[in-house]
Amino acid sequence: MKIAMIGAGYVGLVSGVCFSDFGHQVVCVEKNTAKLEMLQRGEVPIYEPGLDILMHKNVAEGRLHFTQDMASALKDADAVFIAVGTPARRGDGFADLTYVYETAREIGELITTPIVVVTKSTVPVGTNREVARIISACQPAAAFSVASNPEFLREGSAIEDFMHPDRVVVGVENSDAEEVLRRIYRPLSLRETPLLVTNLETAEIIKYAANAFLATKITFINEIANLCEVTGGDVQQVAKGIGLDGRIGGKFLHAGPGYGGSCFPKDTQALAQSGREYGAPQTIVETVIKVNEARKHDMSSKIIAACDGEVDGKTIAVLGVTFKPNTDDMRDAPSLTILPALQQAGAKIRICDPQGRREGEKLLPGADWLDDPYDAATAADALVIITEWNAFRGLDLERIASSMRGSALIDLRNIYHRDEVSAAGLTYFAVGKGVPQA
Repeated sequence: MKIAMIGAGYVGLVSGVCFSDFGHQVVCVEKNTAKLEMLQRGEVPIYEPGLDILMHKNVAEGRLHFTQDMASALKDADAVFIAVGTPARRGDGFADLTYVYETAREIGELITTPIVVVTKSTVPVGTNREVARIISACQPAAAFSVASNPEFLREGSAIEDFMHPDRVVVGVENSDAEEVLRRIYRPLSLRETPLLVTNLETAEIIKYAANAFLATKITFINEIANLCEVTGGDVQQVAKGIGLDGRIGGKFLHAGPGYGGSCFPKDTQALAQSGREYGAPQTIVETVIKVNEARKHDMSSKIIAACDGEVDGKTIAVLGVTFKPNTDDMRDAPSLTILPALQQAGAKIRICDPQGRREGEKLLPGADWLDDPYDAATAADALVIITEWNAFRGLDLERIASSMRGSALIDLRNIYHRDEVSAAGLTYFAVGKGVPQA
């Protein structure tokens, strides 16, 4: 199959590379000249483990190409995937569909042979029908079908998720589009991956509903963590106790500083906005959004309280600022709320993150950046763990304690145990672990 992938951002690049590894001929169209030149040099503009190796392999074997020329990419293509950005719109939080509709318009002006136009970008319900309307307006006689194929990739595990998905969701309106997508995803049939075929609206809603449900699980366990802290409970044991119930499951029941990243914040906002627009309010989701935002602010207060209620003039060492480990993504990371609040309270911030510096230096002005966690901790009044990178999971706590000026270790991811931290001479502050009542 010949595939055109419009947009070589996170979703487009991962999808294009993986499709080419399936054996398809893939041309990725990237309008950003600087990014395109990086890709043509063999450089990957994002951090995703293993993506560079897979990209180099498929370029070398002639199945993967990068261009700015959409017309050449569309020539004789069986399918064109729209994988452009849909950022949250300022003001109302709704998904900004400008790039999706601009791409649809350009496709409509350029297609010359029958083709399936597949929306890979995360879009609100109703978007694919508008894409079809735009293309038809450009060429009323054009032979095309529109399909929805939402992505379910986790940053840091995207290749594994694409190659071994829980399911593939395709929304279609006719058998021709279904057959093309079945052929594209046929390599996954060897693993008996479920392929769920729905209409366009159902596929669009599945994507938002999945992310909103996971965001709700995170927010739920964070509120339970608050209850544990004031009653003497242990949120990790609570999460295990409820997660062992097969109806609930243990994933996304890890208490922490709140969710962030490129998906959950904007997708929950977009779903809530769709609910308001269609007169079907998503009250639970709207509450999740509010609680999660408050959660991030509460974490800065928690850190200040651990520093005896005062951080003015104190040095806070911070381990991890990306929204999750194994990514360089800083979008809506909890650190972007927590650290500015500490700086406003007078703290000096010193940061160590394996991949966050490139974006973080622009987003967290005034902070000092170090490459080594022990250097970051030296002479610090407190040490805060925000992102649970593997590099921070097995630190020499005695070495940390001996180098710090203060003794507070605030672990917002619960990767250490109170006993081992106390044995090293540090005072441990965790999330959702209260002191038992007398």
